[in-house]
Amino acid sequence: MKTTLSARLRPLWGMALIVALWAFAHATKAVDPVLLPSPGEALQAFWKGLSGGTLWGDFEKTIVRTLVSFVIALAVAVPLGVVLGANEKIYEGIEFAIDFFRSTPASAMFPLFLVLFGVGEKTKIAVAAFGAALAILFNVAYGVMSARKQRQLAARVMGAPRWRVLTDVTLLESMPQVFVGMRSGVSIALVIVIVAEMFIGSTDGLGQRIMNAQTIFDMPDMYASIFAAGLLGYVMNLIFLVAERRFVHWGGK
Repeated sequence: MKTTLSARLRPLWGMALIVALWAFAHATKAVDPVLLPSPGEALQAFWKGLSGGTLWGDFEKTIVRTLVSFVIALAVAVPLGVVLGANEKIYEGIEFAIDFFRSTPASAMFPLFLVLFGVGEKTKIAVAAFGAALAILFNVAYGVMSARKQRQLAARVMGAPRWRVLTDVTLLESMPQVFVGMRSGVSIALVIVIVAEMFIGSTDGLGQRIMNAQTIFDMPDMYASIFAAGLLGYVMNLIFLVAERRFVHWGGK
């Protein structure tokens, strides 16, 4: 029983160490207390913002923008990734372009998307969808290309038509890699949305809240907003991990 409880609490050790170092730095004034409030003050600001303040509203705006961007990226990247992965010659022809844009920082694309869509919601969502789509596209195509050839050959030998081999064998084989792309894509979308909220004419969202708090030196609220952004990213990643274990239990077998 003790071993099981210790194993369950093990993931919290790192967080406990960070909080302890934070509290120590605040107590000893190793960092100016104005710039580094105590963990308790940040937690109080977080709870106050959720229960009676505007933090929940900003939290919700960021969630909506991230999910809309992710859904757009998913709708575009998954079918395209399947097509490219199923035809390696086509993929090889545009592999350089995919890798080039995937390696380009999304923030460098802000001016281009501002010119195309102007200052507003469309730009934030478009640039986040673009960054997420590249990550999903690469992983879907790689997953389709890496599907086990033996199972595809066995299906053909048993008389399965080409489209059944693609849907019943290749796509199922590629699902673990597809989920890797989805987890990467939603994380990228969240990062880009928050950065866009900081710098592209936002009046709400966690990114805008972080910048406003920093501007007026409301440090507890700034740390609370950063914590909210980190918590959102962690929960989104956890949801995909749970879904992968539930629906892609055959991965690696």
